[in-house]
Amino acid sequence: MVERGSGIAVWRQISQLLAADIRKKIYSPGEQLPTESELAQRYGVNRHTVRRAMAEIEQEGLVRIEQGRGTFVHEHAITYALGKRTRFSENLQRQGLPAHGELLGKQKLRNAEAAVHLGLARNAELLRIRTLGRSGKRAISLAEHYLDAQRFPGFAEQFETLHSISKAYEQYGVSDYTRKWSRITATLTDAETARLLGQPKTRPVLQVEALNVDARGTPLQYGITRFGGDWVQLLVGDSD
Repeated sequence: MVERGSGIAVWRQISQLLAADIRKKIYSPGEQLPTESELAQRYGVNRHTVRRAMAEIEQEGLVRIEQGRGTFVHEHAITYALGKRTRFSENLQRQGLPAHGELLGKQKLRNAEAAVHLGLARNAELLRIRTLGRSGKRAISLAEHYLDAQRFPGFAEQFETLHSISKAYEQYGVSDYTRKWSRITATLTDAETARLLGQPKTRPVLQVEALNVDARGTPLQYGITRFGGDWVQLLVGDSD
């Protein structure tokens, strides 16, 4: 408990107690801590003191504070490999984590930039699907995939059934594909993306723009994927 007159500031004692609880797994990764009011009552202090203690353990990287939601124990970052063959499910399963792809929407449209990347006419009809990659309840990535609408009719429905881009491609005879290039940036995002990724919109995301090609080197898929910067670290390499 808190000891007044010990020579150690009360807020620092509280931060040390909370940090010890987190390290002892009393609070699990991703779990929400008690509210400021609850902690203030527990330790017999005001909310300002609790808030300062919370700020201290946030600086230590033990928790994240989400405005309007509360304080959560930091999960360990997921290592997401970007290489010759980049697969969402395999990336997570190699780390013993569940993986699940969710279809958020589909649309046929014309996008000159995406069409050029795909080696199509600038006014070619494309299929854009938006997907949310999850590991359990945690949202990992939000992606926009652009494909040739004529080459892949019904692709969104295949993905919705199989929950996997790779398995959906197999339905069209594409058994393998590789990453031709990736471009990585850190950027702030809009409110919807922040909401879907479960993070404040003031916190940057990692954005990966990429082009995949089939076994013959024909452009297959152009996409933009955004990863929660707190949960994912990108590992770039040439290995499979």
